[in-house]
Parts: sequence; structure tokens; C-alpha cells
Amino acid sequence: MNYKTEKLRPGLYFVATPIGTARDITLRALDVLASADVIAAEDTRSMRRLLEIHGVPLGDRPLISYHDHSGAGAREKLLGFLADGRSVAYASEAGTPLIADPGYHLSRAAAEAGHLVTLAPGPSAVATALTLAGLPTDAFFFAGFLPSAKSARRSALQAVKDVPGTLVFYESPKRVGAMLSDAAEVLGAGREAAICRELTKKFEEVLRGSLSELSSVALERNFKGEIVVLIDRARGEGAGEDDIEAALVTALETMSVRDASEAVAQAFGAHKRKIYQLALKLKKD
Repeated sequence: MNYKTEKLRPGLYFVATPIGTARDITLRALDVLASADVIAAEDTRSMRRLLEIHGVPLGDRPLISYHDHSGAGAREKLLGFLADGRSVAYASEAGTPLIADPGYHLSRAAAEAGHLVTLAPGPSAVATALTLAGLPTDAFFFAGFLPSAKSARRSALQAVKDVPGTLVFYESPKRVGAMLSDAAEVLGAGREAAICRELTKKFEEVLRGSLSELSSVALERNFKGEIVVLIDRARGEGAGEDDIEAALVTALETMSVRDASEAVAQAFGAHKRKIYQLALKLKKD
């Protein structure tokens, strides 16, 4: 038996669930699911299956469906359990609730009502993809799903073009080719990127290359499964040494050599050591 039952404090307990392999669930998540007075789930069938796999009995506890289309009625029902001093566990279908999954309005309402809101952390497709993609992880921006319409998708890509960090998107396997093609045109065909597919599952796959290379592959291939697309930050195309030096001079007016070099290197997508050496020289001069 991998779980233990215990008396939970009244409150809302978000629970991260596996994105693929069922055994990726944490022991604490199992404890919460075994102990909560009420269980709510984005997909009750998936929750029943998860409980069965790990031998966690539901018993006579309520299992409530709560998803994007549940409306205020389902949320008020869960808030009612909280008001009665009950513990409520909530899990989205896979991964961490609220990360491109339902739960935000419930979390906000519960917190505003003064209830405990906490999380049993665990699997996340965003964190898993960042670990495997081979792109910088010092800063990243999660953009969720892009619009399906071409013009709106391009506008959304343009809006994040200059974000100084790795871009992370969820994408449908049917649209990933079109999405990467648009990204190559809007962000630059030479930007490094990665396609992460079926993470933690049997057919897990990571494809790495430039946006041009990956868009060609994706347009020819019939992808299946859950997909995360990651795109490297802009690497200072068009930024000359004079631009970098000017930015460093300005930064050094208010920052230390280390902080100034890190900020400028991040902004221009330049090599940190090279920028640091230039900052030392400028400070000395």
C-alpha cells in the first residue's frame, strides 16, 4: 500500500497527476487523494482509473466533475463543502492544475473566502519539456496554446518575439506543422527549437533543430499524442558590438559587473562569459 490516510485540515488541495506513466504520481498526492473528504476532477473517469491503479478506495466519498464548462454551479458546490469544514482534493486530467488546465476560478474563490489553498506538487509537461529540450532554462515564458486561426496565431507569436527566454507552447498534433511554419516566418527560421511528444509515455520523443528544419519535418509527418513546442530566445540578430557595449555602459551605472553582464547577456542572447569580460574592461576603463 503506497498511501496513508490522515485527517486533512479543511481546505482546497490541488493535486498534480501523471502526464503519462501512472507511477509518476507522488506519495503525498496519493495521501491527499486517500484522505480528502471530497474529490473533484476535470475528468472523473480518469480519476476513477487513477485511484484503481494505485489501490486508493473512493468509498462513499463524493466525486465531483469540475472543468472549464462546469459553470458557477459546480464551483459553488465545492465552495459549499469548504464552508462546511471539509477537505476537497482537485485534480485536472493530467499534470498540474491551473497550468493550461482548469482550477483558476476555484482557487481564487476559495482563497478570497478565506479557505486554505495548497498543492501536492508533481508532474508538469512544461517542466519535463524544458528539462529534455536542450534549450536554455535560466528564463522561460509559457504561452499555453496558440490561437488556431493563422492570422491570430502569427499575431500571438509576434507578441512574444522579443521575450528574453525560452518560449514554451502546447500544440495540437494536427496543427504543429502550421504552427512551426508560422513561427519560422515570424520569429526567424534559424531559431533553435524542440518538439517534445508523448512525454513520460511509451513513445516519448524529442526532436531538436532549427524552426526551419522542424517545420519541414512536421509538415510531412502525421504526429500523434500530446505535444510541447519549445523555441529558443532571439539571439541578438542585428545587434552589433556597439549596441551591446552601450547597453553595458548604461547597466553598469546602477548595477554590479556580474548583474550588469547577466542582464545584458540575457537581453541580447549573447555568451555570458564574453559579456562579463567586456563589462570588466569597461568598469576598469
